[in-house]
Amino acid sequence: TLVCELTCSTAEYCNCCSWIHNTQYRGRVKASANRNTTEKFEKKYNSELAKGAVSKETKFEYAWCLIRSKYSQDIKKGITLLEELVQKASKDDSRDFLFYLAVANYRLKEYEKALKYIRILLKNEPGNKQALELEKLIDKALKKDGLVGMAIVGGIGLGVAGLAGLIGLAVSKGAAKS
Repeated sequence: TLVCELTCSTAEYCNCCSWIHNTQYRGRVKASANRNTTEKFEKKYNSELAKGAVSKETKFEYAWCLIRSKYSQDIKKGITLLEELVQKASKDDSRDFLFYLAVANYRLKEYEKALKYIRILLKNEPGNKQALELEKLIDKALKKDGLVGMAIVGGIGLGVAGLAGLIGLAVSKGAAKS
């Protein structure tokens, strides 16, 4: 298991990760990273990268900051780093990586991808409460997004049908005058 100030791989949540475990879950998932914190971990990441090897802890800390950014490009970069980490991870480490991959994809409104990651985590740990809560949040967003999509498609369908009706009416009036 990763042991750093940003992970919470035990039943007890650390203070640094409390943003995701707060009872006001939805707002915390959308929380932004502090720019100073991000810069601190970016410098550490780039320093290790320049030396030829980035530790998994440093890569994770930087990814964790990036996925909390308000900028989608930062979140995508964080996803890339987390995907690299999860490929080489032990089962214990993968818990954190999968969880934050789900969070990052949720923040990008990539709900299908978010569900994929959270369900992989839940397959390994079916009783993981924070993962179960995140799964509910993602499902809710997916359903809402689906309903909005259906409403848009339905509205377009009604608009097309209405336009076709008006065209038909105009054609029939034109034919009646002839």
